[in-house]
Amino acid sequence: MHVATEMNGTTKFSPVVEGNNRACDILEHVYRALQAKGYDPVTQLVGYIISGDPTYITSYNQARSMICRLERDEIVEELVRIYLQGLDRG
Repeated sequence: MHVATEMNGTTKFSPVVEGNNRACDILEHVYRALQAKGYDPVTQLVGYIISGDPTYITSYNQARSMICRLERDEIVEELVRIYLQGLDRG
């Protein structure tokens, strides 16, 4: 992620696109893995985002190693983007 400050003092984040490991694809994979193992994906993801502790994410189907490829701010950014897109559709 690139950070720039505009003339009016507003800080702007610009995402850095990296390969095929898009945040939305990784989040979907992790979501499915957590569901498959019987965990509440929302609770587990919140625990991970707040604490940074990867043990909140199951290692099943490489979900833990995949989510560790993302910075936590990338995860939050993607979740906010998805939420706001849903508002536009609703």
